[in-house]
Amino acid sequence: MINVGIDVGAKNIKIVVLKNGEIIAKGQSLAGFETKITTKQLFDNVIKQAGITAEQVDKITSTGSGRKAADFANVSVTEVTAATKGASALLPSVRCVIDVGAEEGRTIRCDADGKIVDFALNEKCAAGAGAFIEAMSRALEVKVEDFGAISLQSDEEIPLNAQCAVFAESEVVSLLHAKTEKKDIAKAVNDAVASRITSMARKVGFEKDIELIGGMAKNIGFVQSLKKALESEIIIPDNPEYISAYGAALITE
Repeated sequence: MINVGIDVGAKNIKIVVLKNGEIIAKGQSLAGFETKITTKQLFDNVIKQAGITAEQVDKITSTGSGRKAADFANVSVTEVTAATKGASALLPSVRCVIDVGAEEGRTIRCDADGKIVDFALNEKCAAGAGAFIEAMSRALEVKVEDFGAISLQSDEEIPLNAQCAVFAESEVVSLLHAKTEKKDIAKAVNDAVASRITSMARKVGFEKDIELIGGMAKNIGFVQSLKKALESEIIIPDNPEYISAYGAALITE
């Protein structure tokens, strides 16, 4: 049986192809302005990579905030459902899934059977997601891929008071004018995002094992800030940005 999971996020599209439960191909691309076109192009490319044709695919499941762009999918599921399915399949002992992408963050509490018990979303403001880090990296004139590593060089505790990405950027500029080092500001930004995510985790209740998925799992500075805020170890799977697409592909019902 061949299943495809498509995760259409606010910034990136991720696709996973499963054959009898095993990953045979995966790929991602920027969503761009023509998301429907980009999604279909990526689908065609990943299917070709898998060495199969579209006619051989038994089921296509879409997820993500832009899942309607994958209008050729057979069914769509919520981001919470896909994230939980993928995370629990990889780590059956997981009880808390933290998913932080470009524009949304969510924490999910699940049981021993991988079923959702409760969840909380941060979908109204980018201050709890990757877009906030990107905005702050631009303000600091630091490459976003270097942002996490730079923040690890600091042991300062500088609170960011603004709860909005727009106002926080002004606060960052003020810190720069005050000659605050970039490494200290980067840590403050990662700490601020971790604080928002931790608040959601405490709202739904969390216990070990905790699994972090989504693109922000690649920000080592954020990971360190989150571990400290949660006072707990965090498990990060390989290719964390693909877990929701993987979870979508696993949904065969």
